Amino acid sequence: MKYKFMNPYTFSNGVTLKNRMVMSPTTTMSSFYDGKVTNDEIAFYSARAGGIGLIIGEVANVTASGKGFEGELSIADDSDIAGLTKLAAAMKQNGTKAILQIFHAGRKSNDQILRGQQPVSASAVKAVFPPDSQEPRALTAAEIDDIIVAFGDATRRAIAAGFDGVELHGANTYLLQQFFSPNSNQRTDKWGGDRDGRMAFAKAVISRVNTTIVETADRPFLLGYRISPEEIETPGIRLEDSLDFVDQLAESAVDYVHVSMGSAHRTSLNNPEDHELIMTKLVKQLAGRKPLIGVGSVETPTDADDVLAMGADLVAMGREMIREPQWYEKVTDGDEASIRYQLSPSEMDELKIPRAMQGYLNTAFYSVMHFTTDPEVAADYQNQAAPMEGFEQKL
Repeated sequence: MKYKFMNPYTFSNGVTLKNRMVMSPTTTMSSFYDGKVTNDEIAFYSARAGGIGLIIGEVANVTASGKGFEGELSIADDSDIAGLTKLAAAMKQNGTKAILQIFHAGRKSNDQILRGQQPVSASAVKAVFPPDSQEPRALTAAEIDDIIVAFGDATRRAIAAGFDGVELHGANTYLLQQFFSPNSNQRTDKWGGDRDGRMAFAKAVISRVNTTIVETADRPFLLGYRISPEEIETPGIRLEDSLDFVDQLAESAVDYVHVSMGSAHRTSLNNPEDHELIMTKLVKQLAGRKPLIGVGSVETPTDADDVLAMGADLVAMGREMIREPQWYEKVTDGDEASIRYQLSPSEMDELKIPRAMQGYLNTAFYSVMHFTTDPEVAADYQNQAAPMEGFEQKL
């Protein structure tokens, strides 16, 4: 059967994907203590490359102060380039394109992860969730400038490593989102204040990264931006805020917008009377000016085509790419019946799932991974897995 997601897609800068399926950023928590690439990460992505059109690699911090969890990738130093080059090559097998997501965790970290340093953010405001969050230190104006430069330097390293683009992680309440949020940004200087003021940091990062691409890249190189549509905190980001932000992203240097949601059919978390799908709102706001990557509980080929039918240009899949690395190949071979939609813990090594990631999947993420095995075996396996704190799974 021919599906819409099998069609190629070409971005305005000339980068062409062989199909419209994207692997979502999927944190493996498997880097070395200093953020260097491990063989586990290379094996994980090698097993999933070659079929889908694009892999967006797991998040990498642009500065040491931006580390959010143990086992996180680093792109903060030129010494990281060698390992990232191997990672990019693993993702780009058989024509798959590779983008690396880059970020600063901001207040979504702690002094243990930062080796005794206090987390930083737009303002000295403790996060509501989780309840044991630490109060961050407000960044100085000079430090903000340094972080903006660091995003540009990280982009230069991604270009040198052979990636096809970078994605700015402005979702999941990390630093870019913290500056946009009225909850975490209570500054009164040029980096805060009203909605436009709170957008200033993201705009400055986009500008710096785009300048780096123009000056450094020897090939078409993509710049993406990922957003979370809402926050549940009060005050917090509401849909009207994000739609205004998306409108400005549509006029910016970014090549695509990537939404972060658990379901592609989600409506507002804050306004139960608003029944219009968030995806529909985003498609209308972008109005064809920038491509949209839709995501959210995509598992079957029909799910993927449904997202495209909603108006998205590309469709991303996370959990299912963990369970079934050969998903796209099985669809194109007419072998949909053999697609793995459930996962047994005993299959994880075969699927090249790193041991650190296995521990997390068997604890905090167990309920949504569709595990299937003998209940007693599953319970025993789950009890053996160590919990992994500080991890932000973005599936």
